[in-house]
Amino acid sequence: MKILFDANTPAPLARFLRGQEVVRADELGWQGLENGALLDVAENAEFDVLLTCDQNVRDQQNFTSRKLALVILSSNHWPTLRRVAARIASAVDFVQTGQIVRVDVAVL
Repeated sequence: MKILFDANTPAPLARFLRGQEVVRADELGWQGLENGALLDVAENAEFDVLLTCDQNVRDQQNFTSRKLALVILSSNHWPTLRRVAARIASAVDFVQTGQIVRVDVAVL
């Protein structure tokens, strides 16, 4: 599975997504793209999943005909995400094309 980390997604999370190809948007020079443009280029580059902490992307975009799945994390606080990394990895493993999954994490 090919996964794109949005600019606001903590890079260390990638090591918990074993067996997945993870690329950060900033590695591709895509960090300044707005949500719609980012989704378009990600689909054109054949990414399967966009992993983001942007809470607004779901409401700002129409996912009806998207080939890309979206996993939204409720926080980008790395120490908090690290504690639930297995749950995030599971969400990524099971998300389906065009589906939006939100992973709520408690911020302490």
